[in-house]
Amino acid sequence: MAASSRFSLAAARCSLRLLTAALVLLALSHGAHSHGAALSSSFYDGSCPGTRDIVRRVIQDARVADARIPASLIRLHFHDCFVNGCDGSLLLNDDLRVGITTEKNVLANNRSARGFNVVDDIKRALENACPGIVSCADILALAAEISVELAGGPSWSVPLGRRDATTTTNIESANNLPSPFDPLKTLQEKFRNLGLDDTDLVALQGAHTFGRTQCQFTQRNCTAGQRAGALLNLDGVTPDVLDNKYYGSLLQGRAQLPSDQVMLSDPSQRQPPRRSSAGSPVTRMTFLETSRRRWSRWGT
Repeated sequence: MAASSRFSLAAARCSLRLLTAALVLLALSHGAHSHGAALSSSFYDGSCPGTRDIVRRVIQDARVADARIPASLIRLHFHDCFVNGCDGSLLLNDDLRVGITTEKNVLANNRSARGFNVVDDIKRALENACPGIVSCADILALAAEISVELAGGPSWSVPLGRRDATTTTNIESANNLPSPFDPLKTLQEKFRNLGLDDTDLVALQGAHTFGRTQCQFTQRNCTAGQRAGALLNLDGVTPDVLDNKYYGSLLQGRAQLPSDQVMLSDPSQRQPPRRSSAGSPVTRMTFLETSRRRWSRWGT
């Protein structure tokens, strides 16, 4: 692998800020449809000023009964953005009258993607407060940001103003979502197709630092006596906290998902970083500024 394409695993490990910037970058990149203007964190300030507080309250309530919800909502946002941009198309159900085939039933989502009920609760609460104002695509983006914060990660101002997909889905792209069994080259290609590089890949995989996975998707598969679908913590140390323990497990060969551990299959990365903060400290603003420069090139 060329030096220019090698993973910056040390940089990803040194700070959760990289994951933050990568999530924002994904939300603003490839196919982020806006209401005819640049996305803005103040988009609803006049039309629905309590938007963020409403979304946060619903997620907090849901999290009391289900600790997995923050991780599940982040995954929904990722799977929405990865397919034809952040347009809420993942939320659409089958509707043969208008030719909609739901993305919910593709292999990466079927019996796996979850949290739709919480999104429905958020939408209902927002419709009660501000009928017809907040898009579902923006709900997913806000839910992801708030979930990161509630799980112990950093917060940021979410750019808003996306339009919802209402008549189309993209099953071909949905069938090409990253798989837990993808080899490294396949993962790199899927991310490059969205304008995301290896550093973005490493950072976004870091969302696997919390949440659960079904045992049949892990490196060890289901052990004797475990039924298919049995849940395992992605991070055995802090399963409900968004921290950098994931990278420690990865460097020790203990990542749950094959698609995580495969990131070290590049021979140049077999000597793991010896310090969790190798290199100079990376701040959130550094990564956000880098991301903003990329967004301007994409014209979002």
